[in-house]
Amino acid sequence: MGHKAGFVNIIGKPNVGKSTLMNAMVGEKLSIITYKAQTTRHRILGIVSSEDFQIVYSDTPGILDPHYKLHASMMKFVEGSIEDADVFLYVAEVGERNPIQKTIDNINNTGTPILMLVNKIDKIAEEALPEELEFWQNVFPKAIVIPVSALRNANLDKVFEKIIELLPESPPYYPKDELTDKSMRFIVSEIIREKIFLTYKQEIPYSTEVIVETFKEEEKITRIMATIYIARDSQKGILIGHQGKSLKKVGTEARLDIEQFLKTKVFLELHVKVSKDWRDNQLQLKRFGYEL
Repeated sequence: MGHKAGFVNIIGKPNVGKSTLMNAMVGEKLSIITYKAQTTRHRILGIVSSEDFQIVYSDTPGILDPHYKLHASMMKFVEGSIEDADVFLYVAEVGERNPIQKTIDNINNTGTPILMLVNKIDKIAEEALPEELEFWQNVFPKAIVIPVSALRNANLDKVFEKIIELLPESPPYYPKDELTDKSMRFIVSEIIREKIFLTYKQEIPYSTEVIVETFKEEEKITRIMATIYIARDSQKGILIGHQGKSLKKVGTEARLDIEQFLKTKVFLELHVKVSKDWRDNQLQLKRFGYEL
């Protein structure tokens, strides 16, 4: 048998565990993981290679009804992932019962192999599992339905085995030593954005975007300067916090994770700027790397 390679695209609603799954399958923290929905905004590739295969995992934003131009752009990443998949990993959490039919139909109509993953099985009783599996088998009649816990690494070995079986024969799409298609600047900005999601409540995390302005690698330290953009003037004080404590907390926690990822000491400098209503501003969205 020849070399196998393909795109394994992860799709599902917000907060069902897609990013946790990809990070577990890749073995690196590439995608934001928080308890809040809508944390993933871009399509992020995680690449796993060996001598005989290359799996290009694709984490996508959670499926939603757009309320901003930002959301519409996020859904374009999902649409693209439906078009170029060699294998689908559709992820739902236990108890989920209202799949978005348009997306389900689009996936079923492709004829592409589907692994339907019922996630977070550690949260339900064992006797309730057959009902979960039966429901999703009816939604995806041709899919292989697998119960998993991405957080606990339960059954992920079975998912991996099925992926290898289903991958088409193909040369690799990326150099074998690459881990992701994203730059270090992007990964750093995502780490900072994750800490914002974990630190602030309500609207603040959803109103922010992070851009790494400078990234300078020196012999013993990497110096990074990033700007956190917010949508309204009134949010600036909340983001910074009393005597700058909230922003300092974000910076400290982000720096520790960035150091762990880069395997070097990091000096992180954060600034806050207002970009009025950027989520509906086409020029700003394009600058921030979103498709329009």
